Amino acid sequence: MKSNEEIVREAYRRAEGNVTDADGFRDLFTSDGEFNDVPNAMTFRGDQIPQAITGLAAVFPDIHRELLAVHVIGDVVAVELRIQGTHLGAFPTPAGEIPPTGKRIDVPTADLWYLRAGKIEKFNCYNAANVLLAQIGVVPDFASAVEAGRAIATGA
Repeated sequence: MKSNEEIVREAYRRAEGNVTDADGFRDLFTSDGEFNDVPNAMTFRGDQIPQAITGLAAVFPDIHRELLAVHVIGDVVAVELRIQGTHLGAFPTPAGEIPPTGKRIDVPTADLWYLRAGKIEKFNCYNAANVLLAQIGVVPDFASAVEAGRAIATGA
């Protein structure tokens, strides 16, 4: 049986842009496994898990994860990494798609992998989504946020 670290490293390999083996990535999870994109409040369960891989690869086809540190604590694997790639695909948002900019991303990330009996039970990805958005040229609309906050505070 492979070690927990080997399983997690295999998951990263299958999610690389030059591989993008979404079904193989899914196979590393338990039948009821889940993938949590924490900053974006998105959870993928079971057979939805491949969508997380294919969706990101569609936006950043050359996606790469540079693993900086891997720590195994029993059935938990903690990884510090950088998600890197080029924005070559449309980036979906609730307000519409951000067209490809050709800009590079290099996003600091921390991942926690929880394993059970040689399978991934839960994967929590904590990527710096604000850094990713800034790197592709998306700036926050603070004026609208301030106005909306005032409206809420005054009951308007």
